[in-house]
Amino acid sequence: MVRLNKIYTRTGDSGTTGLVDGSRVAKDAARIEAIGAVDEANSALGLALIALDGEVARDVRRLQNDMFDLGADLATPGEDFTPSEMALRIVPAQAEWIERRIDALNEHLEPLRSFILPGGGEAAARAHVARAAVRRAERAMTALAAEVPVNPAALAFVNRLSDYLFVLARALNASGDGDVLWQPGANR
Repeated sequence: MVRLNKIYTRTGDSGTTGLVDGSRVAKDAARIEAIGAVDEANSALGLALIALDGEVARDVRRLQNDMFDLGADLATPGEDFTPSEMALRIVPAQAEWIERRIDALNEHLEPLRSFILPGGGEAAARAHVARAAVRRAERAMTALAAEVPVNPAALAFVNRLSDYLFVLARALNASGDGDVLWQPGANR
């Protein structure tokens, strides 16, 4: 159980931050950039959640919790991605759950006829902002993976999450009827 009695520790004043294993890294390290991008994406999910209700709201709340798991996974260096009492890791079942939710949402949508612009209704626009933030987190995680091992299940999870948010935005736009279609070259 996490217990925080004191919010400021002053341990980061020198420009470093601590990881799960006790090591310290620079705050501008690729690992910290990835963790920060995940935190930012989770905040965007929280903003989207304000405009949601019912089953979709429960799903997004679950995904926010999984995003904290993702941050913990990224904050745990190493090459062993097996979950343990001391290492919280994303597991394939988390991405598989997202795939099932995508399929359920997509079942009622018309196939895309064009690329769509981010927007439509307020809830859909918020989902698009969250999707873009998740894509940034995915880019940061991919950059980290070019330097050090990153849990493959974590990479799959973040990729599926952005797909989910895209489909969610379409579903929120009146089953896709409210999608704003891209008109290539319309303003030339």
